[in-house]
Amino acid sequence: MAGLKPILLVEDNPNDIELTLAALESSEIANEIVICRDGAEALDFLQRKGPHEGREKQDPAVVLLDLKLPKVDGLEVLARVKGDPATRGIPVVMLTSSREETDVVRSYDLGVNAFVVKPGAFDQFFAAIRELGVFWTTVNEAPPHRRSPPSNG
Repeated sequence: MAGLKPILLVEDNPNDIELTLAALESSEIANEIVICRDGAEALDFLQRKGPHEGREKQDPAVVLLDLKLPKVDGLEVLARVKGDPATRGIPVVMLTSSREETDVVRSYDLGVNAFVVKPGAFDQFFAAIRELGVFWTTVNEAPPHRRSPPSNG
């Protein structure tokens, strides 16, 4: 749908992808859901590189980011997103099964907008994803798009 920012789901578990998509669909969100199955693909998408070089210049409404990912893990993706002036304003929600205090602390140190532990029960997982989707696509007021800062060259 024109004008709506996509939701970027970065997840390697096929079951979690399927559940997340079903939950977001049930919340009647009209936003496109883009799926990346590893951290390297997510960075390519966000930075418009590789196979995503020609994509529309609209940043996601939110990135739902798994912590444990192949190629580039979620913490490294988060560090790169929040460390780049062109992408640091994109909301990132760490969506993981990890309850490790170090993962929570590190995520917030790197600038995560929210840290959500995936509930183990199906109905709780479904409800949590629905609420996340609605909040980040309809309730949250995103900052206006800013141009990249001029280069020093």
